[in-house]
Amino acid sequence: MKRLHKPNLYCWSEFNTDRNIDFHSYVWVRDAGSVVFDPLSLSDHDREHLLSLGSVSHIIISNSDHVREASTLAELTGAVVWGPAGEKEEFPISCSKWLEAENSNEVDCTLDGLQIFCLNGSKSPGELAFVIEEDTLITGDLIRAHQGGNLCLLPDPKLKNKTAAIESIQQLVASISVEAVLPGDGWPVFRNGQKVLTELVKSLL
Repeated sequence: MKRLHKPNLYCWSEFNTDRNIDFHSYVWVRDAGSVVFDPLSLSDHDREHLLSLGSVSHIIISNSDHVREASTLAELTGAVVWGPAGEKEEFPISCSKWLEAENSNEVDCTLDGLQIFCLNGSKSPGELAFVIEEDTLITGDLIRAHQGGNLCLLPDPKLKNKTAAIESIQQLVASISVEAVLPGDGWPVFRNGQKVLTELVKSLL
C-alpha cells in the first residue's frame, strides 16, 4: 500500500482502463482498529501490509457502486460494515449500521475524528463523504479528479439530479476546511485541498 500525506493514512489502487484513472481504497489507521473505505480487491502484498498495521475494525462504504470487495475483507478481518442509509432498502450486501449526515454525531464513539456528510443527486441516493481528523476529505463517486490538481463532478449522464448534486457540494465545501481531498476515483489532492474544492464549486456555477 502507499503511504499518504499523514502517517496514519494509506491507500491501495487499481487502474481503470475505461476511464484512464486509478480507483482507490483508503485506510485510516487507529489504535482501536483501522477503518477501510471502499475496499478494492487486495494483492498479496497489500493484504500483508494492511494486516501488519493491526486489526481492521470497520469497513465503510460510500455508495453501492463502491461495495467492491467489502464482504471478502470483512470475512478476512472480522470488521463490521457500515453503509449509506439512503440505499438501505436495496443495498447489495448487509451492513451492521446505516449512516447519514443527520446522525453523524451518534456514530460509534470508537470512531472519534470521523465526520459524515451526505451528497445528493449522484448516481445513487445518499452517497456519503467523510472528513478524517478535520483535515482530510474522502469522497466516493460524485467528487472525483480526472486530471492532476483539479477536481470534477461525476459526468452529467450519470447524475440523478445535477442541481441537487451542486447544492450538496456547495454545502459540503462551506462546512469544512481541509488540506487534502482523497477521491475514490482519480487523482488525490494532498495540499491546498480547500482551495481546489472552492475552485470546483466556482466551476459548477
